[in-house]
Amino acid sequence: MAMAIPSGTALCKGIPPTSSQFNKLRALNPNAHRPQFYPTRKRPSRLSARATMSSSALTQDELKKMAAEKAVEYAESGMVLGLGTGSTAAFAVARIGELMKEGKLRDIVGIPTSKRTAEQAASLGIPLSVLDEHPKIDLAIDGADEVDPELNLVKGRGGALLREKMVEAASAKFVVVVDESKLVSGLGGSGLAMPVEVVPFCWKYNASRLQALFQAEGCEAKLRLSDGDKPYVTDNSNYIVDLYFKSPIKDSRAAAKAILDLEGVVEHGLFLDMASAVIIAGAEGVSVKTK
Repeated sequence: MAMAIPSGTALCKGIPPTSSQFNKLRALNPNAHRPQFYPTRKRPSRLSARATMSSSALTQDELKKMAAEKAVEYAESGMVLGLGTGSTAAFAVARIGELMKEGKLRDIVGIPTSKRTAEQAASLGIPLSVLDEHPKIDLAIDGADEVDPELNLVKGRGGALLREKMVEAASAKFVVVVDESKLVSGLGGSGLAMPVEVVPFCWKYNASRLQALFQAEGCEAKLRLSDGDKPYVTDNSNYIVDLYFKSPIKDSRAAAKAILDLEGVVEHGLFLDMASAVIIAGAEGVSVKTK
């Protein structure tokens, strides 16, 4: 049977009774004991919880977008822009399209580095041209697969390394966009692919020669495939041999020269002394590194 509480003996959950309230309760029940109350744990405010999420729960794509939008701040009306290829560059192209639609960027000409970038840019209303018509580019924006402390790069895992290198070499300024996972102590150090574009003719011959160049780094050369077991074909109708290193390349400049000395090699993914600035997005925010 429930015990009646005398009037004037208001109790609230989590708040200890006063002495007078307790004495009234004990008069009704002589065996009553003063309950023990412990302070409850203070909950974090919603604001602090959101702040923690904003700094620590960003996805890799959100980091890429942050860096890409920062890179687009380098763009000005009237510029000829080199438009990179890949997931990070796509965010930059999208931002350029937004700014043009809003009227904040005008008279832009884009030079795409791949067919898929050309398709994206055209869908956003960005006027396009080619190097033949605009051999001098004001600014190129692109992602990278690796960045070393000297701002040298590995690029081309998206398959567009030849056109990327042609466009970015023709640019007065080349701004690279990455998240912090792409930073390495030495090129090849991620253990992921360093691409080499080769002609289809006797690709196996060149794959074996490429692997032999980097025996000291424990290199393994593999033909890039798509759609199962079919060779990946670039926009230039070539194949890609991906090089996987167990340790970083010892001398990137010597490696670049040795690769290009092989007959049948079209281009490699070592982009040396090309970046003007690298924009890096990480848990602490966005930072910019320049030479």
